[in-house]
Amino acid sequence: MKKKTSELSQLKNIGTVIEKRLNDIGVFSKNDLKKLGAVNAYQKIQNKNLDKNIPVCYYLYSLQGALENKHWDDISEEKKTTLRSKIVRNH
Repeated sequence: MKKKTSELSQLKNIGTVIEKRLNDIGVFSKNDLKKLGAVNAYQKIQNKNLDKNIPVCYYLYSLQGALENKHWDDISEEKKTTLRSKIVRNH
């Protein structure tokens, strides 16, 4: 079986750890991420890594920033609030 390659490292905010975690949930391209959406991708990563702390600012905002081609800190507070409100708490 041929290993799927990832183009995610070319996106803003996506380093090797986030890229690997995205690959672990079946996301290998910006289009894959766009289809899933930042909130769903964040939650899938969180659910697959229950033993780890998955910070909202480093993941949710980074994923959204990758989709918008901007640094995660440049996302408006209103957008960040909207994103956080969409997260389903599993606790």
